[in-house]
Amino acid sequence: MGEHFDKALIFTDLHIVPEGETIIGLDPLARFSEGLAHALSRHPDAQHIILLGDLTHNGAPEEYARLAPALADCPIPISVTTGNHDLRDNLTAVFPDALDPDGFVQTALDLGPLRLLILDTFDYDGAAPMEHDGYLCATRLAWLDDELARAAKDGKDVVVFCHHPPCPTGFWAMDAIGLANADALLTRLHAAPHVRHLVCGHIHRTIHASAGGLPVSILKSPCHQIPMILGQGTFQDSIDEPGAYGILLALKDTVVLHTEDFALSSGDVQRY
Repeated sequence: MGEHFDKALIFTDLHIVPEGETIIGLDPLARFSEGLAHALSRHPDAQHIILLGDLTHNGAPEEYARLAPALADCPIPISVTTGNHDLRDNLTAVFPDALDPDGFVQTALDLGPLRLLILDTFDYDGAAPMEHDGYLCATRLAWLDDELARAAKDGKDVVVFCHHPPCPTGFWAMDAIGLANADALLTRLHAAPHVRHLVCGHIHRTIHASAGGLPVSILKSPCHQIPMILGQGTFQDSIDEPGAYGILLALKDTVVLHTEDFALSSGDVQRY
């Protein structure tokens, strides 16, 4: 009891819009700022923050420019990656340090005993303004292969992060725009016994699943959520429910992922 643990905070699906615009009457920047303040006040000991894609709603430069000041004074290092509502060139124009040598928004970092591998699943071939499914090209898969091998050599257990889930969730419209080559990812993760967990966004709902035996956690947005209508046929339905973020704990031989809703009440702890 009382064991030290390393900690990371995870936000996904921020959907920042231009100033003056809203999504179902909500200001995504205000909701994210509230969630970030909530997380920093309760978890100032966190060592890292991960923004797991869909940083903006339209991928527009002014949306990334609105987000940057909200992160400027954050005392904790931040890593970002892409989602289906992002445009990589516009994202990295505002966050240039996010770009890896291959031109993708992905990184590997250590959290205590864990190696965190954050994948870029953005799928954009230039034929349309934005694609909503995810895809991992040969270059990104080769990066994953190299990082999995490096983590094994270093004796690190691995948690993988990607915006698009590689498994069905029961929200059929969202599943239709999931990770297009999910088998390419899962084959690699299943072959690596040191991979302990996969963390995703995209669905705007807290979901726990198993993809061929690999534990998968999907996190809510800090802004708008998908209504609990399983089998629904559209991904455009949204509902104003409390936002949330994830809290990853790296314990010895154990990975723990909490989800924390905010804006429910004062949040003051009371004893009964």
